Amino acid sequence: MRGHEDRFTGTLSFAARWRLYFRERFPLHLHALVIAIFSWSSFTYSWAVQGRRGLPVALPLAVAFAVVLLFFLQLRILDEFKDFSEDLRFRPYRPVPRGIVTLRSLGWLGVIAAGIQATASALLGTHVLIALVVVWAYSGLMAVEFFAHTWLKAHALVYMASHMVIVPFIVAYVATCAGVRAMMAPLLWLAAMSYMSFCVFEIGRKIRSPADEQEGVETYSALWGRRRAVFGWLTAMAGAGAFAALAARHVDALALTVGLTASVLALATGVGAKFLADPKPGRGKMFLAMSGVWLIVIYLVLGIGAWLRIRN
Repeated sequence: MRGHEDRFTGTLSFAARWRLYFRERFPLHLHALVIAIFSWSSFTYSWAVQGRRGLPVALPLAVAFAVVLLFFLQLRILDEFKDFSEDLRFRPYRPVPRGIVTLRSLGWLGVIAAGIQATASALLGTHVLIALVVVWAYSGLMAVEFFAHTWLKAHALVYMASHMVIVPFIVAYVATCAGVRAMMAPLLWLAAMSYMSFCVFEIGRKIRSPADEQEGVETYSALWGRRRAVFGWLTAMAGAGAFAALAARHVDALALTVGLTASVLALATGVGAKFLADPKPGRGKMFLAMSGVWLIVIYLVLGIGAWLRIRN
């Protein structure tokens, strides 16, 4: 299919090029679903732990969702810039090396997204704009690899740990949209749970069967070995579950949270064991799917707990 598309790249319309890019690099239907659940859950939880009652206000919730969706789009765009030289060499099948879209056009898309974010955030006040700038500032440090590109690339765990810090900052932005003015203990647990949960996703999307490993594509299964990569993935999931339980206590959802997260962790353990016993081609995709299930379940359970609390 790609070969067929590439032969007609020059004839693709502007809209067709962007549809192709988003389909391959940022599928909107999948990202919008997960980010909607993430935003709604973080917002509702932040609303509930402030002692508020009644349904959250629609405008701040809509702003949180739109801005967070654009945050993740901007992170994808930053990756396109950071990885361009490696993509040219090792991953020429990606849209930018294929000439579907250019880095320049992606840069302008990022600027347009920033304008939308700033305008939407301004509707909620200066404090939300400040929270927006904080996320932008950390994203900028990520873009330049914290001025330690070579060292970070040689230390994969530190690289991941430093980049995942952006997630708690995004959670803080959503909490600010929900009216939070000062950090509270429950929000620290939410931030920690979010950090570990996105580590689950990051590790899970980079575990592959031996036959699926590619030259120039760094995966945790290649860097750490399959067994250690699976162990790291499960450890991150267990850590996220523990922080979720701590967060759930503040919205009276402890039993539900522990029950569901333990069930998903048990299922994930089975996925890991099956992969290690027989890492046949394509089986690594199970980790990405399972990581997505984890994100959806863990945010839904906290969000539902918070929702029931503010409804009472």
